[in-house]
Amino acid sequence: MNNDFYYQFTLPEKSAADFVENIGMFHNQSDQPKEVVIMPDGRIDLFFMQSESDSFDTILIGLETIPEQRSIPPHTLAFKISFTPLGIEYILKTEIGDLLNSSKRMPDNFWDFKKEDFKDFETFKEKASLKIKELLPIQIDERKRRLFELVYASNGEMTVNELSQKTDWNGRQINRYFNKQFGLSLSSFCKILRFKASLPHIAKGKLFPELNFTDQNHFIKEIKKFSGVVPKELLKNKGDRFILLSVLKEQ
Repeated sequence: MNNDFYYQFTLPEKSAADFVENIGMFHNQSDQPKEVVIMPDGRIDLFFMQSESDSFDTILIGLETIPEQRSIPPHTLAFKISFTPLGIEYILKTEIGDLLNSSKRMPDNFWDFKKEDFKDFETFKEKASLKIKELLPIQIDERKRRLFELVYASNGEMTVNELSQKTDWNGRQINRYFNKQFGLSLSSFCKILRFKASLPHIAKGKLFPELNFTDQNHFIKEIKKFSGVVPKELLKNKGDRFILLSVLKEQ
């Protein structure tokens, strides 16, 4: 990324890994807006965003199934916690079925964050980590833990039937849970994870299926569905519009 747009992220403590993917921040230091494309990645983001007016808004963004063009205003500073679906249920203790491809503003002073908690990334990370640790559940539904373990380990390539058999959880009940809790079916969520798993390959210039896509045409169609462009254009990433791909290229 250029010097006008800065980002940083870190993985959570091991005890929180089932619930949080990462803790991060970005800062548009430019006098111009930053045009970006947000692609579905299976995460649910809780943003703490500071505008030029020096006030903070806390926004929860639900799961996304389509790419979305967004403009980050000049001098915007944002800190975020990226949750897994389990984190939404067990840390935030809420349902996001009505937030598919949308967002909502959280109450002021959410989690008792104060202005001084946003002075730098390390301060925010420490405060967020302590709050997450405080909210970690003593126990969770073992079927759900096993389900997500399998889904993530397979990059979404296991069928609902296979997952049902390995978790001893009826497929219809799983989909009812997913639709109510997260706003989409398990199959749809798995396709998003497969797309996300394809991005490291694309970042390395591998513009052909590495996962269980039916064929090249199916691969291209799925990448375009979730990114808005074909793999070749995604790789070009003109203007660093695709932030997630830019992160992968720098790893």
